[in-house]
Amino acid sequence: MDRALARTTAALRAVRPVDGLLAAVTFVAVLAGTARLGGRLEAAGALPLALWLGLLLLARRRWPLAVLLLSVQAVIVFRTSGLTDIGWVWPVSAAYAGLAADDRPGRPGLPRAAAVGVAELAFAAGWELPATGTGPREVLGSLGAEALWLALLLAAATAYRNRLRWRAELDDRLLRAARERDLEAGRRIAEARLEIARELHDVVGHTLTVVGLQLRVAAESLDDSPAEARAALTTAQEVRTAAVRDLRALVHVLRAPGESPAPAPSPEEPAAGVPELAALVARMRTPALAIRLETTGDPAAVPAPVSLAVHRLVQEALTNTARHSGASRADVAVRCDADRVEVTVADDGRTPPGPAAAPGHGIRGMTERVHALGGELTAGRPGDGGGWLVRAVIPVPGFRP
Repeated sequence: MDRALARTTAALRAVRPVDGLLAAVTFVAVLAGTARLGGRLEAAGALPLALWLGLLLLARRRWPLAVLLLSVQAVIVFRTSGLTDIGWVWPVSAAYAGLAADDRPGRPGLPRAAAVGVAELAFAAGWELPATGTGPREVLGSLGAEALWLALLLAAATAYRNRLRWRAELDDRLLRAARERDLEAGRRIAEARLEIARELHDVVGHTLTVVGLQLRVAAESLDDSPAEARAALTTAQEVRTAAVRDLRALVHVLRAPGESPAPAPSPEEPAAGVPELAALVARMRTPALAIRLETTGDPAAVPAPVSLAVHRLVQEALTNTARHSGASRADVAVRCDADRVEVTVADDGRTPPGPAAAPGHGIRGMTERVHALGGELTAGRPGDGGGWLVRAVIPVPGFRP
């Protein structure tokens, strides 16, 4: 008893207000249609039929085919028993439309509704000819109107079902597009974060290394060679100024939209690229570290992204040489060929024996820069086992030296 009551309560909760409204409209429409078409309005005929057809619609969402079959069966029973004398298809219009519009997977509602409708009309034609005594012309006219009404119902239900499908597909496309936009935005944010991390590492690491080298030179030569100490301090100041400019540019990238931009660099401030490698090497030279630069080809013709990557690569490689290797000499070679730029940075530093250590942020950043341009980078001990060698090859499509 309790289970039956619980099932009944759950079924009543599943009924939507629109289903109740549709049931009430069907009840009124059956009575009004019977009266309008001259049928009999009797308490034992049209009234219970209208009430039964309306109540069945409360379950149309869960069992649309069963609701249609029971509704058609009720119409046939009431007509053949003489309790009503008007209508075959139109009293069951809501049940036909509900089944034809059913778009759930595995439920071909439209073919089933059409099959039930054809079967009902065929039964009606076979029953009316001998039972009512009317001629074929009258039966054909009556059932023809019913068949036309059935076709209109099925067409309207099909259009409604197709509209639901279109809306579902449109919502799905919009959802996929939003997800793709979110993924693309996340990818761009990740790329921007990597780029900013590389720039911060290169700028700050290089600046601190060069300033440290020049301050050490100034401290060692302050008593014996004041001019050399002054030159070292000047170089340190220039490197510091360039670093401040680069950091301001990065801060400008990180600013929120609408904030005041960073001041533009003055024309005399050096940029970062292959043509500026000579100035970079000059800043890195110290009495303890001799650096030789060799450039072949036309550096000015190298595209800006490749030129910046070469500059940062050489900068990071020399920074690592000055900071970690204890080298006394470093050779930098940049060759600009017809279709690629080849960069080599080698030093004679003291490499500790044993397996190579895991790459740090600097080597990882150099690798990411080169790979982003379609190139390859290697870093490690050269074949003879002494010092450290960094070599990169970056393709330059369409490059003409």
